Amino acid sequence: MPPLLEQIAWMPSPPLVPDQTSIDIVHLRRMTLGEIELEREVLSLFAQQSRDLLGRLGAMPDDAAALAHTLKGSARAIGAFGVADAAQALEAAMRARSGIAGALRELEAAADAARAAIDTILNQP
Repeated sequence: MPPLLEQIAWMPSPPLVPDQTSIDIVHLRRMTLGEIELEREVLSLFAQQSRDLLGRLGAMPDDAAALAHTLKGSARAIGAFGVADAAQALEAAMRARSGIAGALRELEAAADAARAAIDTILNQP
């Protein structure tokens, strides 16, 4: 290999379609059959449920893994895949009994971003 090519640092390419929101609108519309009122209702329900579950998860009750699992399923249903992935990571951390606090912080951040996206969606005319 020529020396010049060995000196070029590899850089990841940006995504072709940047993530504009924490909610996959196409998935959400598919799941709600394009019914805007249903879409708004499930987004509102998810926002409230995520607040409730994260509040409960903060105390790490005995059923914390089940709470994270519930949040993961709800998040996948509305297209909040970042929340779902973070909830799955929390479940894994609990099984491994390692990295739980960091995983919970990541889940909280993902849920905050999803709720901000939901607020934006719900406040559109």
